[in-house]
Amino acid sequence: MEPALKILPDVSGEIAGRSLEEWNAAYVKVENYFHALRIRNKPLLGRMVLRVLERAQQRAPAEPGRSATELSAEEMDKFVTEWFAAVLQISPAGTDQMLSTRGRLALLLCDMPGKWQDQFLRPGPWPEEFVEAMRETFFRAGPDFQLSKMVPRPLDLGPITTLSNFGKLPYVRMISAWLLFGLLLVAIFWFTHGGFDRVKSQLSLMLESVTHLNR
Repeated sequence: MEPALKILPDVSGEIAGRSLEEWNAAYVKVENYFHALRIRNKPLLGRMVLRVLERAQQRAPAEPGRSATELSAEEMDKFVTEWFAAVLQISPAGTDQMLSTRGRLALLLCDMPGKWQDQFLRPGPWPEEFVEAMRETFFRAGPDFQLSKMVPRPLDLGPITTLSNFGKLPYVRMISAWLLFGLLLVAIFWFTHGGFDRVKSQLSLMLESVTHLNR
């Protein structure tokens, strides 16, 4: 079922100069944002989305060139950032991006969705335990915070690596290498089974023949 605003359109079929389709798209955008923060309480989720859209609708008539989704996305981030500033007692002036990013990370680190979902975006006062957890995780998620990454490294297989790399050679080079290897085995077999003695005897006969002719 498609989401719909709980505000009636005017006679033109629009709300604040935007079509219902635009506001429905904005609704989905804001709802997905709160889903990413793991807000699963349906009544709470619906109220938060409508509060954001109401703020966007107040701006819409003065900014006709901007879409409902764009206005709603800005108001959504602004709304959440203002709430972070109130909970953390930090002025949002000049720190909007930092508050927005670190605040969202702090929400997840302190397990807001699991423990304090009903406190999200509601005005204070808030439970002291929640405020302390938010402040602790906010500062823990400071500029030096980095998500650990495991860089994949190639496995060292020793001699097996050489054999496996041999298979990567072009077919012509690989066939040539196997032929040379086979010829080497034949030569070793021949010399170790009397082949060298036969060569010596043949050379001796040739030398005797040459000597006999010279006489």
